[in-house]
Amino acid sequence: MLDRFFRLGERGTSLRTEALAGATTFLTMAYIVFVNPGILAAAGVPFAGAATATALGAAVMCITMGLVTNRPLALASGMGLNAVVSFSIIGAQQAHVPWQVGMAAVLLEGLAFIVLVLTGLRESVMNAIPMSLKRAIGGGIGLFITFIGLNQGGVIRPAPVTLVTLGDFSQRYLWVTLIGLGAILAFRCLRVKGDIFWGLLAATLAALLLGVARWPTAVLAPMDFSTFWAPFATVNGTPAIAQMLSPALLTAVFALLLSDFFDTMGTVVAVGEQAGFVDAQGRVPGLKRILLVDASAAAVGGLFGASSITTYVESAAGVAEGGRTGLTVIVTGLLFAVAALFSPIIATVGGGYRLPNAAHYSQFVGSGFRAPPDVLPPAGLGDAFVYPITAGALIFVGFLMMNAIRNIEWDDWEESFPAFLTIVCIPLTYSISNGIGLGFISHTLIKLLRGKARQVHALMVAVSLAFLVGFVLQSR
Repeated sequence: MLDRFFRLGERGTSLRTEALAGATTFLTMAYIVFVNPGILAAAGVPFAGAATATALGAAVMCITMGLVTNRPLALASGMGLNAVVSFSIIGAQQAHVPWQVGMAAVLLEGLAFIVLVLTGLRESVMNAIPMSLKRAIGGGIGLFITFIGLNQGGVIRPAPVTLVTLGDFSQRYLWVTLIGLGAILAFRCLRVKGDIFWGLLAATLAALLLGVARWPTAVLAPMDFSTFWAPFATVNGTPAIAQMLSPALLTAVFALLLSDFFDTMGTVVAVGEQAGFVDAQGRVPGLKRILLVDASAAAVGGLFGASSITTYVESAAGVAEGGRTGLTVIVTGLLFAVAALFSPIIATVGGGYRLPNAAHYSQFVGSGFRAPPDVLPPAGLGDAFVYPITAGALIFVGFLMMNAIRNIEWDDWEESFPAFLTIVCIPLTYSISNGIGLGFISHTLIKLLRGKARQVHALMVAVSLAFLVGFVLQSR
């Protein structure tokens, strides 16, 4: 029955492979259960409630994606999007914007997304993008994932002049990263099925033996539903969602919408090419259903109090393990549901390691930080924490995704320069959507200056202008 419903045989996979792929995807994403509540807590969201919302939100939407689309695309609260919600929508105006209103902004963003999908506009934009840029997005995300892995694993670290430099090889956490990556390569050389999964387990064991990870002191943790339905909570005598009508908040919703829109687009194209469900024209069969689930996930994130839930690029880890159907992410979703109960155990794999004598996280996010002690900060906001157990897997998955750039027409500079700009700017701006925006703008500008306006789809022109406006608004 499972074989027939998920078309396992047709896609060259098996129940065992899908289960292993789902577990691998979950392990590479497990950190979000602990990182996301820490970020949201900085804006006043109850930490325990945000933890439950993060795990259950990911569980519900992963299972929904698997059943509705039969594609191996996992979802969870988006890194970067959560920072926008906490530090731009709520945190920047903390005296005036309660966190419940911030979640109402996320809900409105999701509802706007649903409208864009149902009208066909979102799918039309994706289909209007030139193939060279679609391939560049996949390669850029691959570099981005590798950069995140190198940063999380301590292989690179911030430097005042050169921006980054080589990590400290005297530190145990860096050796956990190298052991994990080395194990993946060893299992790959030996052609052991599930090399990434076994590499993650090897890194976990190394972290425990070296004292980088702590053995869990508890097995179960109670669920907390205090953040659920936050947009409809009464705050200062008025429903939170009714307080969304100010120009500043509506502008923030637009910025969130733009970022979420193109983060998802890039992820679907990149993971789709790796999984083999992108056709020769760069189109994704069943795209509308994928986008509708993703748009609904953003709204669910606001309703649950988990920030915007979006399609995760770490889905590529499961695809690298052979995941080809929705069963992969159903397994991932079920494990997220378990994580809502067994968070102390999951923290061992997904959790971060505080560097010796590291300054408190508040130095990275400002004096408004109100999270409880030992909350893990997001990767990329300084080197107070590292995440070495999953770092090796991210580095290797990034390498696998670079395969996407081999078919870019490098001899045609009009096509290859915007692709190149996309590839380098995604990791260097630490944003998928920023890199895509710069690639779009350069592609449109080059074609117009070369007198080839007919080669540029009208939607590409409109989106490029929207990105330009967005960049200007972000800089103000």
